[in-house]
Amino acid sequence: MLLYFAGPLFNNTEKEFNKLLAKKIEALGVDVFLPQRDGVEKNKSPYNKMVREERRHKMFELDRDKIIESNIFLFVLDGRVPDEGACVELGIAYADKKLNNKNRLLVGLQTDIRAAFLDSKLNPMISVPLDYIAPNEKCLIESLKEFIFNYQN
Repeated sequence: MLLYFAGPLFNNTEKEFNKLLAKKIEALGVDVFLPQRDGVEKNKSPYNKMVREERRHKMFELDRDKIIESNIFLFVLDGRVPDEGACVELGIAYADKKLNNKNRLLVGLQTDIRAAFLDSKLNPMISVPLDYIAPNEKCLIESLKEFIFNYQN
């Protein structure tokens, strides 16, 4: 079972949070594709030999393919607004689920109390495609356990 991990990964705090959460999810027996660790990075071979534009295309293609391959799509929604790249990734996961009738869980994690919209934390174009939005890690892990159990039985 593969989980695609989407969310912000542009500073040390975000990266460390992602790594720690990925380890907790991997402890459930789930393979996690964490782009900051498993994706296209300019200092990793063979990507370090590519020009910037070629590397960007490879990044998009790898992430797209891993999203489509995944059984679970996790979107870390924290921040004043959700990460724009992860929003595109959600669109890919949702479209693939709907078009191909896949049994894929689309789950969000939102622990941040900041909201960009009055009376709502999220734009409906983000919240509606998600099957569940966990308010904390404990609820997220429980929802993943339930999905894994139901998926395997």
